[in-house]
Amino acid sequence: MDDTSVKVDRATRDRLKTLAGGQPLKEYLADLAEREERERALDTATAAFRRVIAEPGLLDRFDTDFGSLPAPAADNTSRAA
Repeated sequence: MDDTSVKVDRATRDRLKTLAGGQPLKEYLADLAEREERERALDTATAAFRRVIAEPGLLDRFDTDFGSLPAPAADNTSRAA
């Protein structure tokens, strides 16, 4: 297995240990990397979604193909005082 060690100065190591709390630093950094990867994937998906929904006429075509949302029902129920 390749060595994936990263050298950091003492101040950085101490700051990372503080952020990790009681969690082993190796686990904390692995969790942090996974969260960052998920965040990046979410950002990419969000950008793609915004490009798609910004396409002119998209909602009209959707309504044509699948029908529009039903009109909201009027709330005629009486409420007890």
